[in-house]
Amino acid sequence: MTSNGTSWASFTAAEPDLAKTVEDRFAQHTHHVLATLRKDGSPRTSGLEVRFLDGEFWLGMMPDSLKARDLVRDPRFAIQANPGEGQTMGGGDARISGRALLVEDAATIARYTEQVEVPDPGAFHLFRTELTEVTRTYVEDDRYLVVQVWKPGEAVRTMKRT
Repeated sequence: MTSNGTSWASFTAAEPDLAKTVEDRFAQHTHHVLATLRKDGSPRTSGLEVRFLDGEFWLGMMPDSLKARDLVRDPRFAIQANPGEGQTMGGGDARISGRALLVEDAATIARYTEQVEVPDPGAFHLFRTELTEVTRTYVEDDRYLVVQVWKPGEAVRTMKRT
């Protein structure tokens, strides 16, 4: 890991309550919204499934998909949990930002595919992530907008707005 990012396990050890809340939020739906950077630097959003396994936050995708090409070229990403139906936001909004690192180690890929149903284990890209920011936004007491922000090496910062 670099000094600018950390694993899901390290985040969980540092902030277990926020990590559980965010993981539970992502578990409410299968598909989420991934933001990557195109070759020209403009943003691209795509649907994506995520996994929390073995202390890591994983991104898997079809080979040679545009989002995979984006991440191989520039590993920076942001992913927002599916907000769900209506305006309830299912307990709040959760976002994770960081860098996605392509996994090419056959043993790691095999361990992942043993735990996750992958239609064709030889035909997908797997990315391990290094987190640079985790954010949760929710409404408290129907009055306050609460924003919690965590960055590696820092305590959670909480802001309330009316």
